[in-house]
Amino acid sequence: MPPRGAAGGCRRRRLAPLNEDNGRFLLLAALIAAYLSAGATVFSALESPSEAAAQLRWNRTLHNFSRIFNISLPELRAFLRSYEAAMAAGIRVDALRPRWDFPGAFYFVGTVVSTIGFGMTTPATVAGKVFLIVYGLFGCAGTILFFNLFLERIISLLAFIMKACHERQLRRSGLLPPNFRRGSAMAGVGSLIGWKPSVYHVMLILGIFAITLSCCASAMYTFVEGWNYIDSLYYCFVTFSTIGFGDLVSSQNAVYQNQGLYRFGNFIFILMGVCCIYSLFNVISIMIKQLLNWVLKKFECRCCPKCHKSSARLGRRNAITPGARLRRHKISMDADGQYDSDTEGRRLSGEMISMRELMASNKVSLAILQKQLSETANGYPRNVCINTRQNGFSAGVGALAIMNNRLAETSDPCKQN
Repeated sequence: MPPRGAAGGCRRRRLAPLNEDNGRFLLLAALIAAYLSAGATVFSALESPSEAAAQLRWNRTLHNFSRIFNISLPELRAFLRSYEAAMAAGIRVDALRPRWDFPGAFYFVGTVVSTIGFGMTTPATVAGKVFLIVYGLFGCAGTILFFNLFLERIISLLAFIMKACHERQLRRSGLLPPNFRRGSAMAGVGSLIGWKPSVYHVMLILGIFAITLSCCASAMYTFVEGWNYIDSLYYCFVTFSTIGFGDLVSSQNAVYQNQGLYRFGNFIFILMGVCCIYSLFNVISIMIKQLLNWVLKKFECRCCPKCHKSSARLGRRNAITPGARLRRHKISMDADGQYDSDTEGRRLSGEMISMRELMASNKVSLAILQKQLSETANGYPRNVCINTRQNGFSAGVGALAIMNNRLAETSDPCKQN
C-alpha cells in the first residue's frame, strides 16, 4: 500500500476548497477579527473611564437642578427628551444655517454618494426616505466608479513623473543620450531596460500628499470654524476616510467670513481628500496582501508530514512553487522575451533550490508589483491573459482589479504562469 500522500504529492492538494485564495481570505478574516478585538480593548480602556465620569457628573447636575428649581425628575427628563428630538431635527439654540436650502441639500447629497454620512441632516418625510434609497443606489455606485478611475489616473500620472525623473538622472550621469526620446528605437538600450518604478515610492508619494492635504485643510478649519488643530486633523481623517461620525461637521454656522470662498474650499478639500485617501488605502491593501502571501508561504506544506520531513532532512534546501525560477528569470528579461517548450516543461518539475535562490525569489513579488508601473510609464500596451481555468471574477473587480492591472499584483495568473 503506497504511503499516504505519495500518489498526489502533497496532502494539501486534496483539500481543494482550501486553495491559496481561500486560505488568504480566512487568514485575513482572522487578522481582522484580532485587529478589531485589539482596537475594542484599547478604546474601551481609553474611553470607558471618561464616559463613566461624564455620566456621574450629569446625574449629579440633573439632581441638583431638580432640587434647586423644584422640578420633578420625570418632568425634567421629558423636557430633555424633547430637546434631544429637536437636536436630531437640526434645531439648535444658536442660529445655524438652514439644513434644506440648496447649498445645505447639496452638502447632504455629497455626503450620501461619497458614503461619508455625517448624520447631521436626515430626511424626515416618507417621500424623502424612499427617494434617498433610489438616489443613493445609483449615486454611490457612480461615485465609487469615479474613485476607481481617479485611482487609475493618479497611478499613471505618478508612473509618468517617476519615469521622467529617472531619465533626467540618467542624462545627468551620461548614461542616456541627450537626444533620447520615449518610444524611439533606443528605448530598449542602456539602464532603462530593467528600471521599474517602485510601488513603495507610489505609496510614499500618496502618503505625503494625503498628509499635506490634511494639514492644509486642518489649518483652514482651525481658522474658520474655531476648532483646535488636533480636532481639525481628526475631522479631516474621519471625513476623508468616509467614516463620517458626525461629531464635528464643517460649514454649519449661519454666517461665515468669505462664506462662498470657504464653502468652495471645503468642497475641494473633501473631494481631493476622499480621492487621495481612497487611493492610498488601496495601495496599502496590496502591501497587506503581500504580507498574507508571505504568511501563507511560511505555513505551506505544514499539513503534509512527508513534505515536512523532507524539508527538515534537506536543511538549507527548500522547495518552492513550480515555475519560480522561470518567473525570476522572466522578470529580469525584456517583456517581449519568449520561452521554448523545453523550458516550459522544466518549470513544472518542482525542483529544489538553495536558500540563496529562495531568498532571491522573494524579490519577485515586488518586481511584479512594479512591472505594470513600468509599462504604463513607457506607454506599453497591457497584455491580455486568457486562462480557461479562471472564471470572469478571478482577476478581481473594482479597485482590486485596477491595482492588479496597474501594479501587476502577485495573484495575477498572467504573472504566475
